[in-house]
Amino acid sequence: MIEQLKQPLLSVVIPCYNEEEVIGETMKRLKAFCSEIVNLDVELIFVDDGSRDKTRELLKNYAAEDARIKLIGFARNFGHQIAVTAGIDAACGDAVVLIDADLQDPPEVIHEMIVKWREGYDVVYGTRTERQGESIFKIATARSFYRLLNRLSDVPIPLDTGDFRLMSRPVVDTLRAMPERDRFVRGLVSWVGFKQIALPYKRSVRFAGESKYPLRKMLSFAIDGILSFSTKPLQMSITLGMLCACLAMSGILYVLWLRLFTHIWVEGWTALMIAVLFLGGIQLISVGILGEYIGRIYNEIKNRPLYVVQEYLGFNQTGPEMSRSPVINKS
Repeated sequence: MIEQLKQPLLSVVIPCYNEEEVIGETMKRLKAFCSEIVNLDVELIFVDDGSRDKTRELLKNYAAEDARIKLIGFARNFGHQIAVTAGIDAACGDAVVLIDADLQDPPEVIHEMIVKWREGYDVVYGTRTERQGESIFKIATARSFYRLLNRLSDVPIPLDTGDFRLMSRPVVDTLRAMPERDRFVRGLVSWVGFKQIALPYKRSVRFAGESKYPLRKMLSFAIDGILSFSTKPLQMSITLGMLCACLAMSGILYVLWLRLFTHIWVEGWTALMIAVLFLGGIQLISVGILGEYIGRIYNEIKNRPLYVVQEYLGFNQTGPEMSRSPVINKS
């Protein structure tokens, strides 16, 4: 009797944070997607990023009913990029898909990603042609950020893309070998290389609930992206210093002209203000930039786990053993 060949496995990683309003619809559409898959086994890995609502309780119920559903529950909120990393660490699939739980990235698009993967591409990343339901301000700032990041970064990062993508096993294994703490996953995927292709799609309106990226988090995320993939801010501080020195020199010449050729001046005030404002300002900017880089070095050398998992549900031994976190509870 010929033993049946094992089908390739697709791991779908879904980070969640306070998603009780949308998780039912998300599960419905993901199960519909799974039922349409041909010649692939599927596992759905939900990462609960320390939700304060009933998200984890609902996920536990779903996991008890369906063996394809697995749950990683964090001991507290560690952030979206860390939740994505935990899902990647535990995924056992031949290909891994990253998708958020809010349904702005339609699960149905994964079918097209699988087609590209079977054609030989290692990374298929979604490119947003439309961003329905988002404010003009958010769209404009997002576009500006990606263009600024590309100008500063030594690694080209695709424009108008998020974390919604499919990655082959070699890409996933390479990502798992990267121990850095300040994670910017879409940048890391661009850095590793391999054969990559864009897949245009229309981003939908959030099904329910509120965005988990208010302006403050968006700014913090942008800073992480820039500082993780570029040292040009350090170089810019030198340029700013030279510029301010030139402006200060111009001010000094102007003050000397006033002193020598006119009778309009306040003794010592102009020169003092030039020195304080120009040199003090550029020093503060430069020190701030240095501080950001030094702070990241400090976080790296502490060598703490990236995350702490309170519980695993639905995994065999392989998934949790691949984790970078101590395991508190496993079932």
